[in-house]
Amino acid sequence: MTSVTSAVRSTRRKAGFSWRRVPGYAFLSLFALFSIFPLYFMVVSATNTTRDVLGSRLIPGSHLFANFSALFAAQDVGAAMLSSALIAIGTTVLALAVCSVAGYGFEVYHSRGKDVIMSIIMLAMMIPFAAVMIPLFRLFADLGMVNSLFAVIIPAISTPLLILLFRQASRSFPHEIIEAARIDGLKELSIFFRIYTPTMKSTFAAAAVITFMTSWNNFLWPRVILLDNAVQTMPMLIANLTAGYVTDYGVLMLAVLLTSLPTIIVFLVLQRAFAQGITGAIK
Repeated sequence: MTSVTSAVRSTRRKAGFSWRRVPGYAFLSLFALFSIFPLYFMVVSATNTTRDVLGSRLIPGSHLFANFSALFAAQDVGAAMLSSALIAIGTTVLALAVCSVAGYGFEVYHSRGKDVIMSIIMLAMMIPFAAVMIPLFRLFADLGMVNSLFAVIIPAISTPLLILLFRQASRSFPHEIIEAARIDGLKELSIFFRIYTPTMKSTFAAAAVITFMTSWNNFLWPRVILLDNAVQTMPMLIANLTAGYVTDYGVLMLAVLLTSLPTIIVFLVLQRAFAQGITGAIK
């Protein structure tokens, strides 16, 4: 009985309040506040006027609908949203299809030659995009694809980061299952789609989040290849709002808020799978 009582007391002490944890909680709370504050200021500024934004007003205002009217009157937000969505979704779907097959092939059909090719692909990550932007533009110009959304999607469907992510995740995939499936008569494509793909759902989710957010927020290449404002993306629309002599910061913050919402939603929906996919790839 005495041992049970002491065990209960020790459990209560562990579950109870401890002053030693206060500095740690205070430190984490402070940095959480710093992280959340820019998002809060963006939301609040979308409801205020330029004067209020420049004055760093931290409480919501009453100009949200006025800012909406000014934004939709100045820019074609619907077309920009549609262009960004088509580019982000198209890039994500094609990138998952291409990079998952590449990462699977590099690991399942492993050889020294493939290691050399993988090393060359990884070296491509060190080349800045600005170094290949002009040749890439000339290529798509010769193909007649300027102002085409496909010109934005195609260069992003195969990236070294995603190939590496799928290759690392494939290392934890048991090869015995593949051998057993081959013995049962399954073809390689059937093994990939019916066995490998359902097992790697978290890796696909992590890759989807990375690709969608990168594609949605991409500015430089769409700005170069999309010369017509009719096919502009949301980051390009935000840049156009700052191109005049006078900037309406309330309208600008509202545009930034609308641009941020899809990426926030995608990340929140796939947050748990994203964390599992990243940790699984690292292991």
